[in-house]
Amino acid sequence: MPPDLNAVRVHLLALQDGICAALEREDGGKFQEDSWTRAEGGGGRSRVLSDGVVFEKAGVGFSHVSGATLPASATASRPELAGKPYHALGVSLVIHPRNPYVPTSHANVRFFLAGEGEKAVWWFGGGFDLTPYYGFEEDAVHWHRTARAACAPFGAELYPKFKQWCDDYFFLKHRGEPRGIGGLFFDDFNAPGFDQSFAFMRSVGDAFLPAYLPIVQKRKNTPHGQRERDFQLYRRGRYVEFNLVWDRGTHFGLQSGGRTESILMSLPPLAAWRYDWKPEPGTPEARLYDVFLKPQNWAGV
Repeated sequence: MPPDLNAVRVHLLALQDGICAALEREDGGKFQEDSWTRAEGGGGRSRVLSDGVVFEKAGVGFSHVSGATLPASATASRPELAGKPYHALGVSLVIHPRNPYVPTSHANVRFFLAGEGEKAVWWFGGGFDLTPYYGFEEDAVHWHRTARAACAPFGAELYPKFKQWCDDYFFLKHRGEPRGIGGLFFDDFNAPGFDQSFAFMRSVGDAFLPAYLPIVQKRKNTPHGQRERDFQLYRRGRYVEFNLVWDRGTHFGLQSGGRTESILMSLPPLAAWRYDWKPEPGTPEARLYDVFLKPQNWAGV
Protein backbone atom coordinates (compact mmCIF):
# COMPACT_ATOMS: atom_id res chain seq x y z
CA MET A 1 0.00 0.00 0.00
CA PRO A 2 1.36 3.48 -0.86
CA PRO A 3 1.89 5.87 2.05
CA ASP A 4 -1.15 7.85 3.20
CA LEU A 5 0.23 11.23 4.18
CA ASN A 6 -3.13 12.58 5.32
CA ALA A 7 -3.81 9.59 7.60
CA VAL A 8 -0.49 10.18 9.34
CA ARG A 9 -1.26 13.88 9.74
CA VAL A 10 -4.71 13.23 11.22
CA HIS A 11 -3.28 10.73 13.69
CA LEU A 12 -0.45 13.01 14.80
CA LEU A 13 -2.80 15.92 15.42
CA ALA A 14 -5.02 13.67 17.53
CA LEU A 15 -1.98 12.36 19.41
CA GLN A 16 -0.93 15.90 20.29
CA ASP A 17 -4.46 16.65 21.51
CA GLY A 18 -4.61 13.54 23.67
CA ILE A 19 -1.23 14.04 25.30
CA CYS A 20 -1.90 17.71 26.03
CA ALA A 21 -5.29 16.93 27.56
CA ALA A 22 -3.77 14.27 29.84
CA LEU A 23 -0.95 16.58 30.97
CA GLU A 24 -3.44 19.37 31.70
CA ARG A 25 -5.48 17.00 33.86
CA GLU A 26 -2.37 15.98 35.77
CA ASP A 27 -1.10 19.52 36.30
CA GLY A 28 -4.24 21.67 36.41
CA GLY A 29 -2.64 24.23 34.11
CA LYS A 30 -3.32 25.05 30.47
CA PHE A 31 -1.19 24.91 27.34
CA GLN A 32 -0.56 28.06 25.34
CA GLU A 33 -0.92 27.32 21.61
CA ASP A 34 0.87 29.04 18.75
CA SER A 35 0.07 28.07 15.17
CA TRP A 36 2.74 28.93 12.64
CA THR A 37 3.47 28.69 8.93
CA ARG A 38 6.71 28.33 7.07
CA ALA A 39 7.50 30.25 3.89
CA GLU A 40 8.95 27.25 2.03
CA GLY A 41 6.00 25.04 2.91
CA GLY A 42 3.96 23.73 5.81
CA GLY A 43 3.78 24.78 9.43
CA GLY A 44 2.61 23.48 12.74
CA ARG A 45 1.18 24.18 16.14
CA SER A 46 3.31 24.49 19.26
CA ARG A 47 1.87 24.09 22.73
CA VAL A 48 3.70 25.01 25.93
CA LEU A 49 2.56 24.67 29.54
CA SER A 50 4.69 26.96 31.69
CA ASP A 51 5.14 27.29 35.45
CA GLY A 52 2.65 24.58 36.30
CA VAL A 53 2.12 22.88 39.64
CA VAL A 54 3.57 19.55 38.46
CA PHE A 55 5.34 20.54 35.24
CA GLU A 56 7.69 23.48 35.34
CA LYS A 57 7.62 23.40 31.56
CA ALA A 58 6.02 21.00 29.09
CA GLY A 59 6.21 21.47 25.34
CA VAL A 60 4.22 19.37 22.86
CA GLY A 61 4.65 20.32 19.23
CA PHE A 62 3.16 19.16 15.93
CA SER A 63 4.79 20.10 12.65
CA HIS A 64 4.26 19.28 8.99
CA VAL A 65 6.91 20.92 6.87
CA SER A 66 7.70 20.46 3.20
CA GLY A 67 10.32 21.74 0.86
CA ALA A 68 12.16 21.36 -2.41
CA THR A 69 15.36 19.96 -0.90
CA LEU A 70 15.94 17.74 2.14
CA PRO A 71 18.37 19.31 4.64
CA ALA A 72 21.72 17.65 5.29
CA SER A 73 20.68 16.20 8.66
CA ALA A 74 18.02 14.07 6.92
CA THR A 75 20.31 12.76 4.17
CA ALA A 76 23.42 11.91 6.21
CA SER A 77 22.54 8.20 6.07
CA ARG A 78 20.69 8.49 2.74
CA PRO A 79 22.91 10.53 0.41
CA GLU A 80 20.90 9.36 -2.60
CA LEU A 81 18.02 11.55 -1.38
CA ALA A 82 20.02 14.77 -1.41
CA GLY A 83 18.18 17.41 -3.41
CA LYS A 84 14.83 15.62 -3.29
CA PRO A 85 11.54 17.33 -2.35
CA TYR A 86 10.09 16.16 0.95
CA HIS A 87 7.36 16.15 3.59
CA ALA A 88 8.25 15.73 7.27
CA LEU A 89 5.52 15.29 9.90
CA GLY A 90 5.89 14.68 13.58
CA VAL A 91 4.88 15.19 17.17
CA SER A 92 7.68 15.91 19.61
CA LEU A 93 7.48 16.62 23.31
CA VAL A 94 9.70 17.30 26.28
CA ILE A 95 8.46 17.53 29.86
CA HIS A 96 10.52 19.20 32.59
CA PRO A 97 8.87 18.46 35.97
CA ARG A 98 9.00 20.72 38.98
CA ASN A 99 9.83 18.05 41.59
CA PRO A 100 13.42 16.73 41.19
CA TYR A 101 12.20 13.21 41.97
CA VAL A 102 10.08 13.20 38.80
CA PRO A 103 12.17 12.46 35.69
CA THR A 104 12.32 14.63 32.63
CA SER A 105 10.92 12.83 29.62
CA HIS A 106 11.03 13.11 25.85
CA ALA A 107 8.99 11.47 23.11
CA ASN A 108 8.83 11.86 19.36
CA VAL A 109 7.10 10.13 16.46
CA ARG A 110 7.63 11.23 12.89
CA PHE A 111 7.14 10.39 9.22
CA PHE A 112 9.28 11.36 6.22
CA LEU A 113 8.34 11.22 2.56
CA ALA A 114 11.07 12.10 0.07
CA GLY A 115 10.85 12.26 -3.70
CA GLU A 116 7.76 12.02 -5.85
CA GLY A 117 5.60 9.42 -7.55
CA GLU A 118 6.61 5.77 -7.69
CA LYS A 119 10.20 6.63 -6.78
CA ALA A 120 9.21 8.29 -3.50
CA VAL A 121 10.89 6.95 -0.37
CA TRP A 122 9.21 7.01 3.03
CA TRP A 123 10.02 5.97 6.58
CA PHE A 124 8.87 6.32 10.18
CA GLY A 125 10.94 7.14 13.24
CA GLY A 126 10.58 8.06 16.87
CA GLY A 127 10.70 6.70 20.39
CA PHE A 128 10.75 7.90 23.97
CA ASP A 129 13.37 8.14 26.70
CA LEU A 130 13.51 8.96 30.41
CA THR A 131 16.00 11.21 32.21
CA PRO A 132 15.79 10.81 36.00
CA TYR A 133 17.62 12.97 38.50
CA TYR A 134 17.08 10.53 41.35
CA GLY A 135 16.65 6.97 40.18
CA PHE A 136 14.21 4.28 41.34
CA GLU A 137 14.52 0.71 40.09
CA GLU A 138 10.76 0.19 40.00
CA ASP A 139 10.30 3.25 37.79
CA ALA A 140 13.01 2.08 35.38
CA VAL A 141 11.44 -1.38 35.19
CA HIS A 142 7.96 0.05 34.55
CA TRP A 143 9.25 2.40 31.87
CA HIS A 144 11.10 -0.30 29.95
CA ARG A 145 8.43 -2.95 30.30
CA THR A 146 5.89 -0.51 28.86
CA ALA A 147 8.27 0.16 25.98
CA ARG A 148 8.72 -3.58 25.41
CA ALA A 149 4.94 -4.13 25.43
CA ALA A 150 4.51 -1.43 22.76
CA CYS A 151 6.91 -3.31 20.49
CA ALA A 152 5.76 -6.87 21.24
CA PRO A 153 2.91 -7.18 18.70
CA PHE A 154 5.35 -6.32 15.91
CA GLY A 155 8.13 -8.79 16.73
CA ALA A 156 10.11 -9.79 19.80
CA GLU A 157 13.31 -8.57 18.17
CA LEU A 158 12.24 -4.92 18.02
CA TYR A 159 12.48 -3.95 21.69
CA PRO A 160 16.09 -5.07 22.26
CA LYS A 161 17.12 -3.56 18.93
CA PHE A 162 15.48 -0.19 19.55
CA LYS A 163 16.44 -0.16 23.24
CA GLN A 164 20.09 -0.51 22.23
CA TRP A 165 19.68 2.15 19.57
CA CYS A 166 18.25 4.48 22.22
CA ASP A 167 21.16 3.81 24.57
CA ASP A 168 23.59 4.56 21.75
CA TYR A 169 21.78 7.66 20.47
CA PHE A 170 21.07 9.49 23.74
CA PHE A 171 24.71 9.53 24.70
CA LEU A 172 26.77 12.66 25.30
CA LYS A 173 29.97 11.79 23.47
CA HIS A 174 31.82 14.82 24.80
CA ARG A 175 30.94 13.79 28.38
CA GLY A 176 31.20 10.04 27.87
CA GLU A 177 27.88 9.45 29.64
CA PRO A 178 24.28 8.54 28.80
CA ARG A 179 21.58 11.19 29.03
CA GLY A 180 19.31 8.96 31.12
CA ILE A 181 17.98 5.41 31.29
CA GLY A 182 16.90 5.23 27.66
CA GLY A 183 13.77 3.64 26.26
CA LEU A 184 13.16 3.30 22.51
CA PHE A 185 14.67 4.93 19.45
CA PHE A 186 13.97 3.90 15.86
CA ASP A 187 14.44 5.46 12.46
CA ASP A 188 14.27 4.50 8.77
CA PHE A 189 11.46 2.09 9.66
CA ASN A 190 9.52 0.85 6.62
CA ALA A 191 10.35 -2.84 6.11
CA PRO A 192 6.92 -4.23 7.15
CA GLY A 193 5.11 -2.01 4.63
CA PHE A 194 3.14 1.14 5.26
CA ASP A 195 0.21 -0.27 7.24
CA GLN A 196 2.31 -2.19 9.76
CA SER A 197 4.96 0.52 10.00
CA PHE A 198 2.27 3.12 10.68
CA ALA A 199 0.69 0.83 13.28
CA PHE A 200 4.05 0.47 15.02
CA MET A 201 4.52 4.22 15.16
CA ARG A 202 1.03 4.57 16.64
CA SER A 203 1.81 1.92 19.26
CA VAL A 204 4.94 3.76 20.37
CA GLY A 205 3.18 7.11 20.55
CA ASP A 206 0.23 5.66 22.43
CA ALA A 207 2.55 4.01 24.99
CA PHE A 208 4.09 7.26 26.19
CA LEU A 209 1.41 8.29 28.69
CA PRO A 210 1.05 4.81 30.26
CA ALA A 211 4.83 4.74 30.62
CA TYR A 212 5.28 8.22 32.10
CA LEU A 213 2.19 9.29 34.06
CA PRO A 214 2.35 6.53 36.72
CA ILE A 215 5.89 7.65 37.54
CA VAL A 216 4.79 11.28 37.74
CA GLN A 217 1.91 10.40 40.05
CA LYS A 218 4.14 8.33 42.31
CA ARG A 219 6.93 10.92 42.70
CA LYS A 220 5.37 14.39 42.29
CA ASN A 221 4.76 14.93 46.03
CA THR A 222 8.12 13.61 47.26
CA PRO A 223 9.61 16.07 49.81
CA HIS A 224 12.76 17.81 48.59
CA GLY A 225 14.92 20.82 49.32
CA GLN A 226 17.56 23.06 47.81
CA ARG A 227 20.09 20.23 47.47
CA GLU A 228 17.79 18.26 45.19
CA ARG A 229 16.82 21.38 43.27
CA ASP A 230 20.47 22.29 42.68
CA PHE A 231 21.20 18.78 41.38
CA GLN A 232 18.15 18.88 39.11
CA LEU A 233 19.33 22.16 37.56
CA TYR A 234 22.86 20.80 37.14
CA ARG A 235 21.64 17.66 35.37
CA ARG A 236 19.32 19.75 33.20
CA GLY A 237 22.49 21.30 31.82
CA ARG A 238 23.35 17.92 30.33
CA TYR A 239 19.93 17.90 28.65
CA VAL A 240 20.64 21.27 27.07
CA GLU A 241 24.05 20.09 25.87
CA PHE A 242 22.62 17.02 24.16
CA ASN A 243 19.77 18.84 22.46
CA LEU A 244 21.99 21.58 21.07
CA VAL A 245 25.10 19.55 20.20
CA TRP A 246 23.89 16.10 19.18
CA ASP A 247 20.14 15.90 18.58
CA ARG A 248 19.33 15.29 14.91
CA GLY A 249 15.78 16.59 15.33
CA THR A 250 17.09 19.95 16.54
CA HIS A 251 19.56 20.06 13.66
CA PHE A 252 16.87 19.16 11.12
CA GLY A 253 14.54 21.86 12.42
CA LEU A 254 17.18 24.56 12.26
CA GLN A 255 18.59 23.45 8.90
CA SER A 256 15.12 23.27 7.33
CA GLY A 257 14.29 26.82 8.38
CA GLY A 258 11.75 25.78 10.99
CA ARG A 259 10.35 28.03 13.68
CA THR A 260 13.15 28.55 16.20
CA GLU A 261 10.86 29.07 19.19
CA SER A 262 9.17 25.74 18.47
CA ILE A 263 12.43 23.88 17.89
CA LEU A 264 13.97 25.11 21.13
CA MET A 265 10.88 24.73 23.31
CA SER A 266 12.45 21.43 24.43
CA LEU A 267 14.94 23.36 26.56
CA PRO A 268 14.25 23.69 30.30
CA PRO A 269 13.26 27.06 31.79
CA LEU A 270 16.24 26.94 34.14
CA ALA A 271 19.52 25.00 34.10
CA ALA A 272 22.92 25.31 35.75
CA TRP A 273 26.54 24.40 35.14
CA ARG A 274 29.18 23.87 37.84
CA TYR A 275 32.86 23.71 37.02
CA ASP A 276 34.29 20.19 37.37
CA TRP A 277 31.63 19.14 39.89
CA LYS A 278 31.40 15.52 41.03
CA PRO A 279 28.95 13.97 43.51
CA GLU A 280 30.17 12.74 46.87
CA PRO A 281 30.55 8.94 46.93
CA GLY A 282 27.66 7.13 48.56
CA THR A 283 25.15 9.94 48.04
CA PRO A 284 21.84 9.65 46.15
CA GLU A 285 23.38 11.90 43.50
CA ALA A 286 26.30 9.53 43.06
CA ARG A 287 23.88 6.62 42.75
CA LEU A 288 22.45 8.17 39.60
CA TYR A 289 25.88 7.86 37.98
CA ASP A 290 26.81 4.51 39.52
CA VAL A 291 23.54 2.69 38.78
CA PHE A 292 21.17 4.51 36.48
CA LEU A 293 23.59 6.06 33.99
CA LYS A 294 24.83 2.60 33.09
CA PRO A 295 22.68 0.85 30.45
CA GLN A 296 20.92 -2.17 31.93
CA ASN A 297 18.30 -4.74 31.00
CA TRP A 298 15.61 -2.98 33.03
CA ALA A 299 12.75 -4.89 31.41
CA GLY A 300 14.21 -8.18 32.64
CA VAL A 301 13.33 -11.54 31.15
